[in-house]
Amino acid sequence: MIDFGGLGVGDPACDLMVAWSLFTAETRDVFRAELSVDDATWARGRDWALSPALIFIPYYRDTNPAGVAEARRVIGEVLTDHTRSA
Repeated sequence: MIDFGGLGVGDPACDLMVAWSLFTAETRDVFRAELSVDDATWARGRDWALSPALIFIPYYRDTNPAGVAEARRVIGEVLTDHTRSA
C-alpha cells in the first residue's frame, strides 16, 4: 500500500486550511487579501480544508460528536466559499 497523503505538504496552500476552520466568511476575505493569494492557491487551500473534514465524519461519527459537528461546520464554510467564488 502506498499512502500519497503527504505528497502535497510542500504546497503553500496547506497553510491556508485555517481560513475555513478558524475564520468566518468576512474575516476569511480579510485573511486572503492580506496574503495576496492567487485563485488557484486559494482553491487548493479550500480543498486541503475539505479533505480532513470529510474523512473525520465517518471515522468519528459515534465517538466524537463535537469533532463531527466542527467537521460539518468546516464543510459548510468550504461549500459556502466555493459557491461565492463560482
